[in-house]
Amino acid sequence: MTDRHVTSSGSVLPSRITRRSLLAGAAGLSMAALLPVPGGASLIMPENLPLEAGDYAEARKRFHTHLLRKISAPEKSSPLGTPDGGTRVTYPGGPNGSIELVAWLSNYTPSKTLKPAVLFLHGGNATGDGHWALMKPYWDAGFVVLLPSFRGENGQKGNYSGFYDETADALAAASYLENLPGIDQDRLFLAGHSNGGTLSLLASMTRKFRASVPISAGVNSWRYFNRYSDELCFDGSNQQEFIMRSSVCFGPSLKCPTLLLRGTEERPFDADHKLLMERVRSAGMQIDNMLLNGTHNGVVPGAVVESIRFFNQFA
Repeated sequence: MTDRHVTSSGSVLPSRITRRSLLAGAAGLSMAALLPVPGGASLIMPENLPLEAGDYAEARKRFHTHLLRKISAPEKSSPLGTPDGGTRVTYPGGPNGSIELVAWLSNYTPSKTLKPAVLFLHGGNATGDGHWALMKPYWDAGFVVLLPSFRGENGQKGNYSGFYDETADALAAASYLENLPGIDQDRLFLAGHSNGGTLSLLASMTRKFRASVPISAGVNSWRYFNRYSDELCFDGSNQQEFIMRSSVCFGPSLKCPTLLLRGTEERPFDADHKLLMERVRSAGMQIDNMLLNGTHNGVVPGAVVESIRFFNQFA
């Protein structure tokens, strides 16, 4: 399948978006590359990415990540206040609601006419005003928007886990959003950029959303931690730790129609993404991909607009 090209704004993100927003734009590495593992050992990435036989949601019930280092999210950031056009709320982070985390909710008035909603998962390992400014097209289009932060971010409690426990936070934020008054639970959509795109795929393999748009998402955690080995906080000698952070290993678990977006000036859809799509389609689920003009950061405004077009097909 060939990638489609469409025109987008290509605007640059607000200045408070930091380097960590670029993480999913990393260049691909050889499948024979070595990963550093705590204790001085090394791990070879598998030549053939595993395909897990079971459902990802069920696998999450059995698996518990083993963190060898207890660290905060690896990005310096300020405490979260109240954004323009939104409300500062808190939600019980997952999986057991033991961590109270901040989220930003767009202002809306509940009514008998239920509203569609978008859960947007930010890029990088912290959030700020720059991320929130990108949400305006959603509420202008009639969607209620929730932008959650995750464990260990912006001075909050909890340990960074490199996507795994953060997925539980994203799922908890989804439950919070869909249970707000005036929200249509049948029109709960999911989107995310960069690290948030990675989390969007893992979350939509755990529970059903109406549709999902991961932007510049990573699908292979071996690649990510090869480039950002300083963020490897779990037991890297256990291959299952990487599998549980890699949506490509659970393609048939995808539970909603999905559109993968990427910028023309970042790493293209590679073999890992194509393998993910093959595995998703083998289970009969809809998934497509599209290229938008722009860099890893600059593609986001256009991607938000494109996600609205996609969601409106189901809204």
